[in-house]
Amino acid sequence: MSVDAGWEQFEVEADVGVRGWGPTRAEAFAQATLGVFALLVLPGEVEARERRAVRAQADTPEALLVAWIDECLYVHEIEGFAVARVDVDVCRDGVVHGVLHGEPIDTRRHPTGTIVKAATHHHVEIEEAAARVDVRVVVDV
Repeated sequence: MSVDAGWEQFEVEADVGVRGWGPTRAEAFAQATLGVFALLVLPGEVEARERRAVRAQADTPEALLVAWIDECLYVHEIEGFAVARVDVDVCRDGVVHGVLHGEPIDTRRHPTGTIVKAATHHHVEIEEAAARVDVRVVVDV
């Protein structure tokens, strides 16, 4: 992770917003995804023992961000997978591919937080400048 990358959560009526940023769209997507996972299980409580590859496709960058986060949430929900780190290898128009690093959820070690149902298209934004990309997404909780 770059020192110029990160994430933060913000309040939205009845939902939660997550903003991620980084020097590239791939890093911003990864940071926003990590911010969403922090709602579920704090990444600092998770060991990066296993990997899960994730891929999503969509017609616009905004729809791609939503599809990507939804695919990552699917891995969490179906496999019971807690995430410590997110790496995005490919992030271009139409496709995103990356790897979730983490481990199966152990309720003794991973206190669970908020239940996240899905990412929404409500207020999704991607702002790209020369040295920084900011993304915002709202998740349904």
